[in-house]
Amino acid sequence: MSYTEYPGINVPIRMWTDPATVEGQALQQLRNISSLPWIHGLAVMPDVHLGKGATVGSVIAMKGAVCPAAVGVDIGCGMSAVKTTLTARDLPDDLSRLRSRIERVIPVGRGLHSDPVDPTRIHGFASGGWDEFWSRFDELTPAVKARRERALQQMGSLGSGNHFVEVCLDTSGAVWLMLHSGSRNIGKELAEHHMDVARSLPHNQGLVDRDLAVFIAATPQMEAYRSDLFWAQEYAKRNRAVMMALFQDVVRREFPKAKVGFDDVISCHHNYVAEERYDGEDLLVTRKGAIRAGAGDHGIIPGSMGTGSYIVRGLGNADAFNSASHGAGRKMSRSAAKRKFGVRDLEEQTRGVECRKDSGVVDEIPGAYKPIEKVMAQQTDLVEVVAELKQVVCVKG
Repeated sequence: MSYTEYPGINVPIRMWTDPATVEGQALQQLRNISSLPWIHGLAVMPDVHLGKGATVGSVIAMKGAVCPAAVGVDIGCGMSAVKTTLTARDLPDDLSRLRSRIERVIPVGRGLHSDPVDPTRIHGFASGGWDEFWSRFDELTPAVKARRERALQQMGSLGSGNHFVEVCLDTSGAVWLMLHSGSRNIGKELAEHHMDVARSLPHNQGLVDRDLAVFIAATPQMEAYRSDLFWAQEYAKRNRAVMMALFQDVVRREFPKAKVGFDDVISCHHNYVAEERYDGEDLLVTRKGAIRAGAGDHGIIPGSMGTGSYIVRGLGNADAFNSASHGAGRKMSRSAAKRKFGVRDLEEQTRGVECRKDSGVVDEIPGAYKPIEKVMAQQTDLVEVVAELKQVVCVKG
């Protein structure tokens, strides 16, 4: 579908979904974003829903300004996936041992490695720039200086919520490895520090929503945020790379006779800021629950823990600022999901998937998410499908 134009304040809101299906609070949040003096354009993806700070599924292009709450607290959160040479025939009927081995190697929830991961000891891992990256930790805001050791130990760990590690099959029976995670606690603390700073600045005092406080170009506050932001985005990318390398090692050891091979890893952020050019202007583009989908860009759009996911190729639609959805998108809050569903519902909706089926993950039940097939149908002018996947193992925190 092409977009529907919904009235905004300073710019129209381009929506890749029916505005009538978007909850009122999310629509108001979008109108608030469109009222920012620095706004250049606003595109809304089909997985749109109410978010903290800014609407999930929004692509916010601003001239000379960036809103830290629009990026969110999980700076650089995103996906990685890789196709293997294994096929469905190589997998055992009982996948519980494989799941357990993944959980032993990759810490989940609030877990972290007892000792920092040594990238030089991971089979085939490309650790380029590792020392230089960590040397820049000392340049981060002093508010996080005491978190270095924790950040080191959380590198290569999953987290909780909607983060996951999965073994999937595509429609031809090929096995894929997929994971979803971000910048862990260090990203959260950096984000919260800068959001507090932004709210205190004089130019933000008259905003309709103080959560939309921005930093303005050529100010010390903006330069400090950009430095910390881009470091955290790199942390998130490296975190996924370490986990994927550990995941691949688990699979190699689990299937030694198969001599497993892997294609190139596909990786994409979906909570981040990028410097891009549109309409002859240099802009700061914030994708809050959206992936870059420039012409030829590969991306990953997951469903939920019991439904399918998609590997996609971007079509380069400038109307959407070269973007697409980051997933299915929630249709109800976590608390609402816990009220509506129970463990039996979770067991039924994740039938055939080796995963947790307890009350601790009921808020991640497939029924709490929009149908991924409908979301994909609404963005055929943004991406084309390369592969359709279905998980057989799902690890969550």
